[in-house]
Amino acid sequence: MDRPTVCLDDEQIEMFHRTGYLVLPAITTPEEVERLQSVYDQLFATKAGRAQGDHLDLVTTDEDDQTPVLPQILNPSKYAPALVDTQLRANAEAIARQLLGPEAYFAGDHAILKPPHTPASTPWHQDEAYAQPEWDYNYINFWAPLQEATLENGCMQFVPGSHRQEVLPHRPIGNDPRVIGLEVDEPERVAAGAVACPIPAGGATIHHGRTLHYTGPNQSNQPRRAYIMIFETPRKPRATPREFPWLAIQRTKWQERSAAAQGDKA
Repeated sequence: MDRPTVCLDDEQIEMFHRTGYLVLPAITTPEEVERLQSVYDQLFATKAGRAQGDHLDLVTTDEDDQTPVLPQILNPSKYAPALVDTQLRANAEAIARQLLGPEAYFAGDHAILKPPHTPASTPWHQDEAYAQPEWDYNYINFWAPLQEATLENGCMQFVPGSHRQEVLPHRPIGNDPRVIGLEVDEPERVAAGAVACPIPAGGATIHHGRTLHYTGPNQSNQPRRAYIMIFETPRKPRATPREFPWLAIQRTKWQERSAAAQGDKA
């Protein structure tokens, strides 16, 4: 893997812990962005990971005969090894250890595509709302656009300081348990004071697993490509039990495909 070329200063580290997010204008080179864009587009063109349960649509019922509205691929580096040994990941790993400590490790990646003129937003949510409620987590996500991210095409927006609260009540998008995507209850109230974070290609935003965030529709005539890397420290069982009822009610095609793929491995 490449050697890290980016290091946070004390002010950036303090800002992340205070606000729950950080914006970096450059975390890799334009040349690498161009290479990764080609890899990324090929993954979505072939619906990589569909049979394995790793290709899904975030905002629809995700039937096989549907045209995806907001497709994403889980674990894309499993299908494209070119995503592994990159300057992007080397820098992200080094920064993750600055923010989380030396135990931080790469925990996975995914890719989210917003095709041109996509009216769907990624609703306000906390990433930990998707997690298993019996564990305590300490993780961060790097969100790296493979083109400029703007308000027009759906850049990241965050609620500063929201990482200091517990996981808020969520629901499946549109209250439809067949949809895998989640949205926070009362988004108008909880998202007050949100900050939009446009960034150039090759930059990244970093956010805590409980930071409220959102991306708007892609109103541009070009695809909006986002590549995400997750880093965490070892999980611990929670001393205080909690439940995520919004996960318990979901019955999605993604779950069916994932279960079938696991059954094929057994």
